Amino acid sequence: MAHPVPLQSFLGGLSIPIPVHALTLLNGNVFGISGFIHRAVKGNVEGAAGALGLVLGGMLVAQLDGKAPAALALPLSQIALSGLLVGLGTKLSNGCTSGHMVCGLSRLSLRSLAATVSFFTTGVITASLLHSDLPAVGTFDWTLGASGAKYLAYQAFPLAASALLYFLAPRTSDQTPSSITEASEQTTLLSPAESSSATPPAPASKEPTLTPQPSGYQPLLRTLAFVTTSVQFALALQLSGLTDPIRVLSFLLLPFHKAFDPSLAFLAAGALPLGIALYRYARGNEIPRLGGKWSIPKPGSIDTKLVLGAAIFGVGWGMAGVCPGPGLVNLGRAIAAGGDILPFATFLATLITGGLLV
Repeated sequence: MAHPVPLQSFLGGLSIPIPVHALTLLNGNVFGISGFIHRAVKGNVEGAAGALGLVLGGMLVAQLDGKAPAALALPLSQIALSGLLVGLGTKLSNGCTSGHMVCGLSRLSLRSLAATVSFFTTGVITASLLHSDLPAVGTFDWTLGASGAKYLAYQAFPLAASALLYFLAPRTSDQTPSSITEASEQTTLLSPAESSSATPPAPASKEPTLTPQPSGYQPLLRTLAFVTTSVQFALALQLSGLTDPIRVLSFLLLPFHKAFDPSLAFLAAGALPLGIALYRYARGNEIPRLGGKWSIPKPGSIDTKLVLGAAIFGVGWGMAGVCPGPGLVNLGRAIAAGGDILPFATFLATLITGGLLV
């Protein structure tokens, strides 16, 4: 019999915004895991590093607890369809539980709120239709479990690596891509009088012109930041219980069902207040420490594509209880512990396929 784990989920929830915010400060990026995967497939190095970090984090989890993830007791065809819908839906809506529910709601984004309501609603409906036969849960387990303390303690290592990246990054001028563009425009928009008195331009070079990078751009360190924050995020996910598909499905069955597991409500209670506070009060000057553009989305409109995509994602989520981050973590865990890789590999393969359809 499964037991709700409110303390583990709450502490895992408190842990989740920390690597999310670290990636924002270091690279100016949203910690959107479906985006990592979709970009990695197109050859994006940073997206691949983020996905790899989650797999490595799963492998670390296996070393800490010595266990493979519980087998997905579902037909492989259902897992495959779940992954396809998750991939299609996250691509259409530009986000999943991490990008919209964790990052977006922390920014108080109305688009992310609409997406979260949409995918949660269809997730609840789907889980109720397909998984109403789940057994009743037991009493609350208020302990950290056999490995919870390890998951907390080992987050210190990737967090320390991220802190080193922040404090030891080469000092450069605070120049952003917009300032580069403005400077280049100022040199080409001179008045006739100014241009006549200006120094004559140098002869045109036959060498190819390279697109200037923002001052301080550190591609290798930025890639490393994706890895360190993703490893820490994986440990937080494992502690929170979001990597357990049955716990997710039991949560989606809602309180009136005998199998309802409220653990993930404690996750949200830990993650959202801290995430909101960090983004509101600790995002600094919006200049990424390791260079590059500040890529946090601006407020946008709520359109059909967003709501429909999120709804499709919710159906896939409710079919198997797996979303992109837990899929990657459980794959790494299965690889390291000698577990059944096929269900999670199938889920991720069809997720990628779904993303390529649009």
